[in-house]
Amino acid sequence: MNQAEFEHIHHHGREDPLSGHELRDIKDAADLYQSSSFKLQIDALLPNVRPKESGRQQLDHFLFALRTHCVSISSIAPMNPLAAAKVLAKQGVAVPFAFPLPSRDAKWKVAFEPPSEMSVVGSWGNGIAVKKQSGSRFGVDLSVEMPEALFQEKDYLDGRFFHKKSYYLAVLAQSISTAFDVDTFYSSALGDPRLTTLVLRTRNGSTSYDFSKSHTEIHVIPVLSSSSPLLLSRLFPSHPNVRLPSSSSPSLFATPIYNNAILLSTYAKEALISTYGLKNALPAFHDAYTLLRVWANQRGYGDGELCVRGFEGKGSFWTGLLRYLILGEELVGTKSGSAKVRKPLGKGLSSFQLFKAALDFLAKQNFDETPVFTKVTNGHRCPPEEYITHHPAVFVDATSTINFLSDVPLTSLDLLSHDARETLEQLSNPGASSDAFADCFLKSRFKLSSRFDAVIRVDLSQASRNQSTLVLVEHGSSDAALLTSIASILRQGLGNRTQAIAILQPVTPCRPISSAESPSTSTIHIGLIYDPAHAFRLVDHGPSVEDQDSNVAKEFRHLWGSRAELRRFKDGRITESVVWDVTTSDERAHIPVSIVRHLLQLHFGISAKYARTLQTPFDSVLRLPDDVRRLHRATGGYKAALAAFDGVVRDLKALDEQLPLALLNVSPISEYLRYTSTFAPLPIPASASTELPESLRFLPTIPIILEFEKSSKWPDDLKAIQKIKLAFFEIIAQSLMTSNPGLKVSVAIGNSSNPFQGCAALEIFTTEGWSFAAFIWHDREATLLDRIIDPSKMFIGPSDQKYNAWEQREAKVAQELYTRRFIHAPRHHRAIANLCHKYSAYSGTVRLVKRWLAAHWLLQTHVSEEAVEIICALPFIGGKQKSTESAAIVPHSKERGFSLVLEFLTDWKWEEPLCLPLYEDDPATAPEVWTSNGPDAVAVHRLRTFARAASKALCNSATELDIKSLFIHPTDDYDIVIQLNPTVLPRYYQNVNAESSIWTRDSHLGITESTPRPGFDPLPLFLADLQSTFTDTLKFFADPFGGDRIGAIWLQSLGTPRSFRALAGFSSKPLSKEDETKDKGRVILNRQAILDDIGRLGTGLVQKITVHE
Repeated sequence: MNQAEFEHIHHHGREDPLSGHELRDIKDAADLYQSSSFKLQIDALLPNVRPKESGRQQLDHFLFALRTHCVSISSIAPMNPLAAAKVLAKQGVAVPFAFPLPSRDAKWKVAFEPPSEMSVVGSWGNGIAVKKQSGSRFGVDLSVEMPEALFQEKDYLDGRFFHKKSYYLAVLAQSISTAFDVDTFYSSALGDPRLTTLVLRTRNGSTSYDFSKSHTEIHVIPVLSSSSPLLLSRLFPSHPNVRLPSSSSPSLFATPIYNNAILLSTYAKEALISTYGLKNALPAFHDAYTLLRVWANQRGYGDGELCVRGFEGKGSFWTGLLRYLILGEELVGTKSGSAKVRKPLGKGLSSFQLFKAALDFLAKQNFDETPVFTKVTNGHRCPPEEYITHHPAVFVDATSTINFLSDVPLTSLDLLSHDARETLEQLSNPGASSDAFADCFLKSRFKLSSRFDAVIRVDLSQASRNQSTLVLVEHGSSDAALLTSIASILRQGLGNRTQAIAILQPVTPCRPISSAESPSTSTIHIGLIYDPAHAFRLVDHGPSVEDQDSNVAKEFRHLWGSRAELRRFKDGRITESVVWDVTTSDERAHIPVSIVRHLLQLHFGISAKYARTLQTPFDSVLRLPDDVRRLHRATGGYKAALAAFDGVVRDLKALDEQLPLALLNVSPISEYLRYTSTFAPLPIPASASTELPESLRFLPTIPIILEFEKSSKWPDDLKAIQKIKLAFFEIIAQSLMTSNPGLKVSVAIGNSSNPFQGCAALEIFTTEGWSFAAFIWHDREATLLDRIIDPSKMFIGPSDQKYNAWEQREAKVAQELYTRRFIHAPRHHRAIANLCHKYSAYSGTVRLVKRWLAAHWLLQTHVSEEAVEIICALPFIGGKQKSTESAAIVPHSKERGFSLVLEFLTDWKWEEPLCLPLYEDDPATAPEVWTSNGPDAVAVHRLRTFARAASKALCNSATELDIKSLFIHPTDDYDIVIQLNPTVLPRYYQNVNAESSIWTRDSHLGITESTPRPGFDPLPLFLADLQSTFTDTLKFFADPFGGDRIGAIWLQSLGTPRSFRALAGFSSKPLSKEDETKDKGRVILNRQAILDDIGRLGTGLVQKITVHE
């Protein structure tokens, strides 16, 4: 390229204006996608979920060969269906007859003629195929049109059409398996034999027809021709087309699902042509369909690990949905009688706009009340009223013949609507998650513990299947009838307690062509998403006593069985009611699961042991052992702690006349007063203290802040201020004990050597056994500390007093404590207490996460409890905008909240800031106040590893996991494990693996000390000594909740010899003579001396020290 050409191109690129298309793309990236990276991610996603061009030639070659073979298959003369099946059985091929099975005396016959037409249909035929969630093969739907001569006008009756179709498919299976070197299978979507197809896969090692590079499998689907003798009018939903042999007269029950299954055999070609027209008329259709299918597949609305009941093999529903949005709605009456027409979308929408429009429709559509009819061109073939009357949910395609939702339970549609709302919330609030694109399109939602508030694993092997013959014929299989009935009963029983109920089942596997029946479903998972406003109510009201003989009352009693009873309420009403008796808040949180178990037992004979959930095991890790609660005769809990706090505040406020300054405010700053302590607070009255063994005598201290009115009489010296605080404490103590003889008040002085740090507190011990520690806040301290740290901040000239470097360091330490205790702790307490009141599951989530972190020796030592409370707020309040309790993304159970926090910790980069709208003002004023002391890189690595393992365990076994195993900590990777004596640990009863023999031995009773020691726990005291003494040598880990072991790892920097120097910070010894030749005059870490020092420091506390080589 010469210079002139370069200058011309450079000038052209700089001056040429952007085209209208380019300007629109830029505007869409800014407005529609809310970030340019989101659009780039979509552009990168689309080609990766579509079929590659490689291998298409081999696939086409096989399809042509397959067609040539099929049209040349010899005809088979008509014969009795059972006799024909027997002939094929001798060749190793079973005929997948549907129910009711044909009889030997059947007057109709089956036959075979070569197909009149074969076409590639479905998404592959239109070039819009999308990769499945499980990464399995693309499906190539091959329609095989059965000649009309094989059928008679009344073949719609008694399953005759399905029997002839099954025989036709079996003949194809026998011939293809013989002629081609491919693997052949039967596949029945939803386990329904009426929907059986023949699956062809390339065989490993095959050289003749190897289409494995295309990553496809071929689905051979027998279909009816448009000129078949079956009358369309006889297949309307209201028509009864099954006559039961046991009945003396033909059945009068409509068979809408049965009829719809026949009509599906006429739909493939019409759907192909209709979708092709949409794809050509609307450029954005292909991309929008791809986005919609990726979104649906990630949530189980298709083939995957688990499938939402009713959506297996429902690919045509998604094209029908977009067709409905584009073409518009047909005007028909709704179930409530009103009519409202949805306007069609314009054809100028982008793919992302069309995708969001589909989600918006699903989020707002109530299929239970409002039927959906796509705009038709030639008028309705079937009266719309028939669909509305005979189907629970109606979504009729543009041909006015197919109801996409005929066999989809309303529970699945409720879940679909909920998932759409959740995604729209994430897209409208990008800050609600770290990566909205990944949450929408990439993240699999098959981890049930983080998707549902409760998950129940149900073993169907024990279910009673007392189904009538008509029900079996209508639904196609016993499993389908059972699951439909379960969905209906649960939706009726739970009512508005849930926003959605999911019935998830494994995708029906392929089976050999020698097997006629599809394997039955042995296990399902039921997922519940609670409505927090109604989920935990104690009473379900039914009809009043005046309506005892009505159908509504009979249905109510039939639904609830012996649980239903007449009750009189305070307002005078007498109604049929179901009352759920609970004694604790944990039991109340189990009410929805208890309802599910009761209904499964009553209606299906599935006992509670076959309906398992993880709620109760999770409760046990937050609850003290039963014998501990019996020994602690005092009743504790958060409400009791708050009541005790209110009593202390009243007592303090009553002292105004006896104090030099009026008390303005008493602020709580304790987790025990904001519902986030791992264990509910438990008081120890003085009278009960002597009866408790040492390992049960831990009494938590509840810190509070006293704020007095401002006064100019406070001294301007930090040391003098601390003396004044001591005087205040003495006056308050004397006054409180005088006015309240039951109180015990004392002034506690810590052992800090910092002259600027307030180390005194007022300890208040109530008659009920609660202990409070009060601190006085004086705002002048902050100014004085600033002046010591930075003398240039003085408004007047420099002071004569000079502060050395040590004093400035101590002032910084005192300033950090002052800021954390008096500024941030009250604000943090208010914010967290507000979250606990606003979100019902937040408190339990925090408690579980704290318990889990403590069990893995990270809480307090490396991760502060306040940091944990902030992290746990993320699933609830989202990002830039606060979420409400009713938002779809907010968890409503502590188990789901715990799982979501684990997912976040698995991939979170701790070094990156986490900003949440938690406080009233800007949270950036002190971004590191709760993480200034940790975690470091080592602790973060361990945290991620534990979170990844726990999250994987929850994902792999949603209801079969031993929950306690999540809280068992491995110690093999520690260099040192220090075993402590549990009999002297007052908090030992909180240990995950606490042994009751420790506190039941008689030798630990008879302690004469009458007053408990509030807050006394030797473990953190000993741990603090170890950390300060060996800070340059070892890193320590321990469980603060009754832990009886301390783990330690050697710092990596001390592994190599180094030159000797004084004050090196660690114990050292000279190198041995063998090693001294290379490193003369160097020293190494004296590990044995350090271990001996640890043993001496822990005399009476340490039992043994284990060293792992």
